[in-house]
Amino acid sequence: MTTATTDERALEELQRDHGPALLSFLLGLTYGDQQRAEDLVQETLVRAWLHPEAFHGPYESMRPWLFTVARRLAIDARRSRLARPAEIGDGVLAATPDPADRTESAVAALDVRAAVRGLSPEHRAVLVRLYFDGLTVKEAADELGIPAGTVKSRSHYALRALGRCLPGYSRPRGHALSSPAAATPQ
Repeated sequence: MTTATTDERALEELQRDHGPALLSFLLGLTYGDQQRAEDLVQETLVRAWLHPEAFHGPYESMRPWLFTVARRLAIDARRSRLARPAEIGDGVLAATPDPADRTESAVAALDVRAAVRGLSPEHRAVLVRLYFDGLTVKEAADELGIPAGTVKSRSHYALRALGRCLPGYSRPRGHALSSPAAATPQ
């Protein structure tokens, strides 16, 4: 089974008459990305080639149909790019430690231990109960004999202090430490 396609001469005429305006329109939608805009023009023309019925529509010009198709393709391409993880360059990969190499995690564990030892005994006790022992705020409060609000407050200020002591270790803003170093602090 063969599918009907647009006549090549009609497609050439379409490109000649509407191609420059279509490219200009897509350059605006792609924030000036020439390559992406050209790719979208080509994809739009492929759609016109695959849909010869569009040439027999109830309109005088193909331009509205072309611009609608181009706009939808640009939106789909943008959504697709946003749904994918960001691409990274070789430099980032070269600087990323090898997960099989335990040296990095051992060094991080030593750094965390030293930083935790530098906290006040009250702050250290709260962090040990919450993050190393895995207790809930209520459980830590009961064990330490202090209100839950005090556990939260001490945890907050202890984490801020650790953040200042460990500037090379970053965590996303608003995320609590989920699993500090594997070893418990000394």
